Amino acid sequence: MPDDCLVVGPVNGSLAPLTEVQRAFLEDPGPTPVIGIDLAVVRERYRGLHAALPGVDLFYAVKANPGAEIIATLWDEGCSFDVASHGEIELCRSVGVTADSMSFGNTIKPRSAIAEAHRSGIELYSFDSAAELSKLTAVAPGSVAMCRLLSDGEGAAWPLSRKFGCNPHMAGELLAAAADAGHRCGIAFHVGSQQFDPGAWDTALTHVAEVAEFLERFGHHLDIVNLGGGFPSRYGHDVIMPIDEYGAVILESVEHRIGGLGARLLAEPGRHLVAEAGVLAAEVLLVSRKTADDPLRWVYIDVGVFTGLIETIDETIRYPILTSRDDDGVELGPCVLAGPTCDSLDVMTQRTSVDLPVDLGEGDRLSLLSAGSYTTSYSSVDFNGFPPLRQVILPTSVSS
Repeated sequence: MPDDCLVVGPVNGSLAPLTEVQRAFLEDPGPTPVIGIDLAVVRERYRGLHAALPGVDLFYAVKANPGAEIIATLWDEGCSFDVASHGEIELCRSVGVTADSMSFGNTIKPRSAIAEAHRSGIELYSFDSAAELSKLTAVAPGSVAMCRLLSDGEGAAWPLSRKFGCNPHMAGELLAAAADAGHRCGIAFHVGSQQFDPGAWDTALTHVAEVAEFLERFGHHLDIVNLGGGFPSRYGHDVIMPIDEYGAVILESVEHRIGGLGARLLAEPGRHLVAEAGVLAAEVLLVSRKTADDPLRWVYIDVGVFTGLIETIDETIRYPILTSRDDDGVELGPCVLAGPTCDSLDVMTQRTSVDLPVDLGEGDRLSLLSAGSYTTSYSSVDFNGFPPLRQVILPTSVSS
């Protein structure tokens, strides 16, 4: 954590980190809603994860937050990048990222995008089907084909789904076919976003070992093992192990399961590098009740599910909250937090209410912490006429 990091107590009773730069921003954020990013936190998170996973090349998952300044900061730190589309490739190239530092990790790619990526020098590609492999063979010959394994995501806040990956038996057959077609072979998996159990990597690595053994029988080997993402961030209510302990558990599993392979190790952190760097400033638009004597208030703010807070669906992610009414002796009461759009899905906390100051009203500020990941990138373009969520880079220091 940066040296200027302070600990604050959001009104929901959780604890979350807040730097002096972030604190200054929240005191005077200007027009809302807006996210402020402290790049010092991005640097610190990268350095911490890099130290926790020695020998593992980190590829930032650009989708987590595609801010150009974030990409440039991580590039300056020596990071590589996991890209999901031609657009993300061009974004990375615009800040100087070279092709040998990008991995085209989406398993569903247009043939034209693969061809263009290969022409630009990108050599790492993920796939999980024979049809996708045929594209790679046709327009990215000799590239590294990384087959993605299925993962149940148990232990993660967002387990992901069966949209990506195949079982170990199919992965072995696909990689054998890839090797026969002249590709170098790799394998990838993802244990689920915001993974609370570092032991989840061990389960996936047992399947990697199975595939490696299968390939060896045909005279092939794995050049790359991609450990994926899933490294968590603190949202206040979650109990998260320190990242160095995560790294120790994961590397122990690597050594135990595939230590003899000699494969290059990659990982694809996203949330962990940027979530806590971002704080979201919003304004209260309305506070109301459904009946005259209803103890539960509805607090509507100028940002919601469709303007960046999609991860609050099913309350999977609950952001720590600060308000301009917070004080040591403030009286709190239960609330539902909802967004500004004319859509019933635009509710962030309903199954579990959040306690907010009883005197909270129109025009007051409400801030969400750890909001730097999957917010601007999930924000709709123009739903109900609301513009995309704005993001600004915070100054590196606060004047005294």
